[in-house]
Amino acid sequence: MSHKLPKPSLSGQRIKTRKRDEKEKYEPNLFRDNIVFFLNQCDDLEKAYKYLDGAGSKLDYHRYGETLFDILITGAILAPGGSLVIDPELGICKISVFEYPNNDEQYKALAQLFNKIIRRYKYLEKSLEDDLKKVLVFIKGFDEEQKNKLSKFIGVLLANNFVSAKVLETLFQDHLVKDGLAIEFAKSVFKSWINKKESITNVSNALKRNNLDDKLLNLLPPNKRSAAYLEEHLKAAGLESLVTLHRAQVCDETKKTFRVHLKKMLGDTDLSFDEMVGKLKSLQQSGNFEESDVIVLIWNTLMNMVEWNKKEDLIAEQTLKHLKVHAQLLKAFVTSPKTEATLLARIQEYCYDNMNFMKVFQKIVITLYKSDVISEETIIDWYTKNHSSKGKTTFLEQMRSFVHWLQNAEEESESESDDEIINALADDENKILDGIREITIENGAV
Repeated sequence: MSHKLPKPSLSGQRIKTRKRDEKEKYEPNLFRDNIVFFLNQCDDLEKAYKYLDGAGSKLDYHRYGETLFDILITGAILAPGGSLVIDPELGICKISVFEYPNNDEQYKALAQLFNKIIRRYKYLEKSLEDDLKKVLVFIKGFDEEQKNKLSKFIGVLLANNFVSAKVLETLFQDHLVKDGLAIEFAKSVFKSWINKKESITNVSNALKRNNLDDKLLNLLPPNKRSAAYLEEHLKAAGLESLVTLHRAQVCDETKKTFRVHLKKMLGDTDLSFDEMVGKLKSLQQSGNFEESDVIVLIWNTLMNMVEWNKKEDLIAEQTLKHLKVHAQLLKAFVTSPKTEATLLARIQEYCYDNMNFMKVFQKIVITLYKSDVISEETIIDWYTKNHSSKGKTTFLEQMRSFVHWLQNAEEESESESDDEIINALADDENKILDGIREITIENGAV
């Protein structure tokens, strides 16, 4: 009987690690040392950029992007609490915001350096914004000069659109707000930002894009959070344009509140007409609105609360029925020729912007005339000189016969009622429009 020898077996297993699976050690201090060593030898920003441009791939900006901007902003690595981690032999980076002279031209040049690096390494754009947010968390640990330099530099970055206003979100954190640090820092940022722009519009648009335009009050400590106190702060800093911007934003919010309350009251069957008018006048007073502002708000709310029919022959009937119900509400807030003119101008714009109402304009005006909301003087003034260019030809043609009647019908109307004449004029206008439509079809335009 033969005996087979057992096959040899491995007593162990060698596992070869792939190079791509090897993790590089994270060494921000070594990265800092390389950056600081070379930048401190550069005597101008052009040389600094040439070095930073070439060092990107070698020093791995992908991993150390925030560390890079720590160095270019504070001169070292920023540790929790706001302290700086500085190499004792190399010292602080001389080409940095904290080390640069407090000078607008110097900041502008330094901001261009940041921008050139970001354009060269596009992914660093996010690293810069993230690092600025982190730096702002620790501004309490910086001295006054450092805070002043940082705020001015951020203003320059914002003015040149090198970063978005989203970086300012950090200032709304409680630990910065409660001690008044947030508002003081923000004022310095805005002064630098607005001084670099010809118009406050750019600042306003940037804040709106990042949902910050309605949050300026939140920069104040809770016990001092009022519009008057904010305006006092901003005026003292010479930021009158920002005061105007804030007032406009508050006005928009108040108008929104007015519309919401009006819509709710219109649906409340238990509320009397007099009670509704009283409450609306109270809202007008608290919002410090002009009557002309209120009449536009009421018109917009009334027209937006209805789901309008798409058919031409039905939308006119639906519109007039709706306006007859609410004509007295409009009348309650039309007490001057100026307000009448404002309402008529708004009606023209509305009919022009909403094409289904183009042929209903005349009927709307006549309905409001019959309801004593708009006077004949206002209609004639609108027709002769105060109309808008929007849909001018169409609307003037619609109103031509009616205005002619207003100007010349004193004797002619003695034997006829106003309603009879107005209805006849409306029929005439419809015939004119039908005739125009027939001619257009015959000419092959439709």
